[in-house]
Amino acid sequence: MTLSEKRQHTLEVWADFACFTRPEMKVERYSYPCPTPSAARGAFEAVYFKPQFFWQVTRIELLSFPSYIALRRNEVKDTISERAVQNWMAGKGTPEPLWADADKGLLGTDQKGRTQRQTMALRNPRYRLSACIMPRRGHESQQKAFDEQFIRRAVHGKCFQQPYLGCREFVAFFRYVENIEREPAAAAYNQDLGLMLYDVFDLANDHHARLREKPAGWKSVTPDVSLFRARIEDGVLAVPRYDSQEVLKPGPLTGRSG
Repeated sequence: MTLSEKRQHTLEVWADFACFTRPEMKVERYSYPCPTPSAARGAFEAVYFKPQFFWQVTRIELLSFPSYIALRRNEVKDTISERAVQNWMAGKGTPEPLWADADKGLLGTDQKGRTQRQTMALRNPRYRLSACIMPRRGHESQQKAFDEQFIRRAVHGKCFQQPYLGCREFVAFFRYVENIEREPAAAAYNQDLGLMLYDVFDLANDHHARLREKPAGWKSVTPDVSLFRARIEDGVLAVPRYDSQEVLKPGPLTGRSG
């Protein structure tokens, strides 16, 4: 079944704030005017996700013009290791939280565990996201069941976790769009975004199967960053298929970037 033959699902999402950080401005966050394909994929996965398929985002529409707002936020500098969490779950050792505000009496140091960063975020964003379910090998016969289950969940507002737009604190709301032809047109906004982040994982691989099997030498899922040339035309960002030549992926001797 080709992509055009698959059922397209559309969600309208909105929030008070959003920030889809441009990778070249990581330290002081500056947002793209619209979600990246990976951020849009995350909104669909928050509603319905199974390891047997992945979401292929096809279209991102801006329903309002981008409105930026400057924010200063406190961000935690440290991370907790995966091994430490596994040890705590096994009852080995006492869980140790990350302290955003530390002093000499708590951590034996007067160094803060947080840092203030400038953020150029989006205010009152609203988007219409379209995507389709791509079953992995061996699960193609479940396409219809996957589609119907997603619709049942989305129509009733069910989700595994509340969707967010870029950063977890920017909680988003959503509704399922049943007939896109009856919806208002996208905003008349145009911008050439240049190279845009597509995703941070290799969507073609079933990382959950690798996690279950744990082959020799495998430790964890590593990032696999991909890019594509993005342009918003009349408020619409068309997203190419992940396996198309338009998506630049790392890999030697394949004609890809890297």
